[in-house]
Amino acid sequence: MAKKEILLGVTGSIAAYKACDITNRLRELKYNVTCVMTEEAKYFISPLTLQHLSGNRVITEMFAPLDLKRGLTGFALPENHDPLHTALADKADLILIAPATANIIGKIANGICDDILSCTILAAKAPVLIAPAMNDKMYKHKSVKENITRLKSWGYKFIGPEIGRLVCGYREIGHISETETILKEVKRALR
Repeated sequence: MAKKEILLGVTGSIAAYKACDITNRLRELKYNVTCVMTEEAKYFISPLTLQHLSGNRVITEMFAPLDLKRGLTGFALPENHDPLHTALADKADLILIAPATANIIGKIANGICDDILSCTILAAKAPVLIAPAMNDKMYKHKSVKENITRLKSWGYKFIGPEIGRLVCGYREIGHISETETILKEVKRALR
């Protein structure tokens, strides 16, 4: 049986460090993981770190050249040479965005495709799990709440956030869910 393909979207949150643990744990569960990072995520974690943990090239650019002999590491090059975002979307059995910022949630909810991650998500038919991580005031903002409600009505699943210590020092809602909670939801979504 072929390994399940998980695309892990990593966005520009301080919680991006959790993507390392999530990637490592997904690999332990025998999933193939390809990480797609936003430009902002690279301020918090190195693509090289996720490349070593996932065993696959980390995708950070919309128009990255393909190795025509090998295609995308972890993905076979499509015979019709589809654009990168559609090739990623077609191959994914599941998309997990962890951490998910208010920015990526808003982009998806409003059909904005201005980076490799947002384009891939909107092109995908695979289930999408979103693990938000942000300041409590941002999470409670009416626009974020409306975007989450809209995405839930379209079938997107949310994991958390939880009450925990935030970067601003407060203990409030907005902390990314624990890795175990995220893994449990991944396994449930892939059943």
